Amino acid sequence: MDQWIERPFDWVTVGLLVVVLLLIIRNFALGSKLKKLRKSYTQFMNGNGVEGLEDIIIQMKERLQQQDEQQRSLKQTVNGLSETLRKKKGNIGIHRYNAFAERGSDLSFSVALINDEKDGMVLSGIHGRDETFVYAKPLKEGQSAYALTPEEIEAINLALQQEK
Repeated sequence: MDQWIERPFDWVTVGLLVVVLLLIIRNFALGSKLKKLRKSYTQFMNGNGVEGLEDIIIQMKERLQQQDEQQRSLKQTVNGLSETLRKKKGNIGIHRYNAFAERGSDLSFSVALINDEKDGMVLSGIHGRDETFVYAKPLKEGQSAYALTPEEIEAINLALQQEK
């Protein structure tokens, strides 16, 4: 009977030793993983602790605010440039014609200088045999307070076609 009692005790001891050995191996494996994790954390934090992380977040927030302000400023600048560009006097229409059908050639002209809002002017030069007359007429929304000739209207239409 004495042998029977010692035998289970031996098996329990051996079993416990195996469990302890497995726990020691597991402990070394976890220690190795913890060491790698600590190394990664140190590299990520670059030597900064939790207080340093708070400073980094505050700095990032300040940078974002500065970028937002700069973006608003750039949007205002772009809008201003768009408005200026829209009001430019860059659409030009030139129509040459013969003012006197019976003689001469296409030496007379009408030049329209207008912006996208149809504001600007029309210059007309009527070339005769001995002299040339030049007339300027202001334009507001494609119309003039002065009567426009068909040639001037043609020059305006040519300038408006450039707008598209």
